[in-house]
Amino acid sequence: MEKIKVFHVITKLEFGGAQGNTLYTCSRLDKARFDVSLVCGPGGMLDEKALAGGYPVYFVPHLAREINPVRDAAALFQLYRLFRKHRPDIVHTHSSKAGILGRIAAWLAGVCVVIHTFHGFGFTPAQRPLARSAFIAAEKFCSRLSGALIFVSRANMAEAETLGFSRKALWRVIRSGIKLSDYPAQNCDAAKVKASLELPPDARYVICVGNFKPQKNPLDFVRMAEAVSRKTPDVFFVYTGEGELRPEAERLAQSLGIKAKLRFPGWRTDTPCLLACAEAFVLASLWEGLPRALVEALGTGLPCAAYGCDGVRDLLRDGENGFVVAPGDVNGLAARVSALLADKELRAKIIAGARATDLAEFDIAGMVSAQEKLYLELVDERVSQHSAAGL
Repeated sequence: MEKIKVFHVITKLEFGGAQGNTLYTCSRLDKARFDVSLVCGPGGMLDEKALAGGYPVYFVPHLAREINPVRDAAALFQLYRLFRKHRPDIVHTHSSKAGILGRIAAWLAGVCVVIHTFHGFGFTPAQRPLARSAFIAAEKFCSRLSGALIFVSRANMAEAETLGFSRKALWRVIRSGIKLSDYPAQNCDAAKVKASLELPPDARYVICVGNFKPQKNPLDFVRMAEAVSRKTPDVFFVYTGEGELRPEAERLAQSLGIKAKLRFPGWRTDTPCLLACAEAFVLASLWEGLPRALVEALGTGLPCAAYGCDGVRDLLRDGENGFVVAPGDVNGLAARVSALLADKELRAKIIAGARATDLAEFDIAGMVSAQEKLYLELVDERVSQHSAAGL
């Protein structure tokens, strides 16, 4: 049986859930049935990991996150030429820019099956109305070019339905997966973990894992930390990640007088142990697809508090396995965190709820298996259509 040729396309290989899941999928698709390649823009922090993955990687020089009509037109042509040359059976796109340009290029190149995964939407509440409307219009158009649309959260699927995305494509919820067996982490040396954060051995800390970008809203994490510190001065706060808002977050911490209470250790490879040694997990994102870090925190059994945006509502049940407050309600977020730190009975209840959360659908192996089944379903459907047409 001839292998199905699959091209995964993503804008740039930065640290993040979409990028990590895409690399995992490329490395784990059944090699007996699928011939996989990766297409991306250059200059990502995970480029070397991709190149060591054992599959072809094609860098598209003009594919970048920033909107630039000239570069975007060049990237569209480069993608079209790549697809025409290699003739993939399936093009599976990820992220907003690659999703729009990649699907248009695949359609122009005559690719049989085009799939897009929404790891969250490119249009956001923070955008100006004209820009948001333009992104929505582009996504609605590209939904008509898609054989299937994958959503990582039911909230995103419901929003797509409301906005009128094409239902000619198959719609699926396939979760952004993690390796569930890594959580909770075992045999972590808490003293060593805290020493690496420049914390005392008996220190308590609240953690967030995410990039320093507007979506993740790190400034509200700092504001939450200041409010909690007024009631619980012995607690520290750790935000792991990097991004353009880090200098501003550091300045805010300085101006609020809590710089000594905050730790910004950058990206870490020991996230399971960082979570296992923490007191609570906090997420102040203003919009999300499906926050993998929140899944990891629940898998660890950490009590969580988060803004109730998008995929967060797929995971947290307020007052049962965590706390959910309205996006932007810093005082409400701080109040929930303070309660978790001060009230032992409440903390025990939320921890029990977190540990009881059924995370089976978030297993990363299941994520790959679900994608494989979808690929085969779509290819079989296309073959049947060709046979019926006498082609």
